[in-house]
Amino acid sequence: MQVNADFSRRAAVHAADIDWVASPIAGVERKMLDRIGEEVARATSIVRYAPASRFAPHVHGGGEEFLVLDGVFQDEHGDFPAGAYVRNPPHSRHTPGSAAGCTILVKLWQFDPADRTPVHVDSDALPLEPAADRPGVTAATLFADARETVRLEQWAPGAAIASTPQGGIELFCLEGGFSEGGESFGGWSWLRLPDGAPLAAVAGPEGCRLWVKEGHLGFEGAAPLAG
Repeated sequence: MQVNADFSRRAAVHAADIDWVASPIAGVERKMLDRIGEEVARATSIVRYAPASRFAPHVHGGGEEFLVLDGVFQDEHGDFPAGAYVRNPPHSRHTPGSAAGCTILVKLWQFDPADRTPVHVDSDALPLEPAADRPGVTAATLFADARETVRLEQWAPGAAIASTPQGGIELFCLEGGFSEGGESFGGWSWLRLPDGAPLAAVAGPEGCRLWVKEGHLGFEGAAPLAG
């Protein structure tokens, strides 16, 4: 399966406009943003867990990164409420589920294969600081290394955002809205721009809050293994 699989091209998905697709696990559905592969895949998805749904224990051979959008995600490592940002590095193991139900933004098989650093950050508790050289933007870093930077950003109403991200960028709108390339983005809309492509966006009249990942598209991702 391939969904927005050409990483040299701009890609955009408005979650409100696409249907939920059932996973092999009862009660777990997803909206696919990009994907290369079948059930083991390099993928970016919005995943919804119905109450009391759960996966069997499994290992993430290529790593897993997620942000809890609503509800409470759970595994044997703890409870992760809305706003939790988690990185489970390659070869980590867990049994994910949710007693009450939840929705997450999740990325699979997009880590440095040598990464072994687990991360758990309460993004809602982080103070947002003014971003240098970007008027109208405040931001908090969720994760950063030589390969990528992951941030939470708040754009002021009407703020004009212009940059040329080296290594590409992904924007996931959490609240509010913005426009880019003649297209309007609202809640749970996703935009991916390739390495070297300019970002020229304008925040909507209410501003917007975004999850931002930058730099990672300049690196070759690990290939998912069959099985």
